[in-house]
Amino acid sequence: MIKSLTMTSDEIEAIMHIWYDATIKAHPFIPATYWRGNYEIVKNEYIPNSETFLYCDGSETKGFISIIERAFIGALFVDPAYQGQGIGMQLLSYVLNKYDNLSLAVYIQNENAVSFYQKMGFSVISEQLNSDSQVPEYLMSTRGASAGEKE
Repeated sequence: MIKSLTMTSDEIEAIMHIWYDATIKAHPFIPATYWRGNYEIVKNEYIPNSETFLYCDGSETKGFISIIERAFIGALFVDPAYQGQGIGMQLLSYVLNKYDNLSLAVYIQNENAVSFYQKMGFSVISEQLNSDSQVPEYLMSTRGASAGEKE
């Protein structure tokens, strides 16, 4: 079931645990110290300023997606124990049906994520250096593509 984050401390702790574990797994090319250093910023700034949707199974949160200003996917993470079960696809499909013309930034070296987003209808718009980590990333968008369309 997908539901909106209500900002309870339990929900925030659950998604931060998912964010940290999934981030470390997906980005072995960036030192873990970088992510530890950004933990409080994500928790106290990015999440509260986003519209966040949780994928829950009973009382257990297994993934989440955060949308900034109704246009930018700031986060899509699934607990590593539940990856490969279609949770990310369900979360992304949910927001693709809710918002028009979404965009996102994804590290180029995160090939699984790049492929996933392309399968879900995103196209690479440009390449840039991430302003914080200085690691190359793609800016991707749904403009001109329909969700689920393969390139």
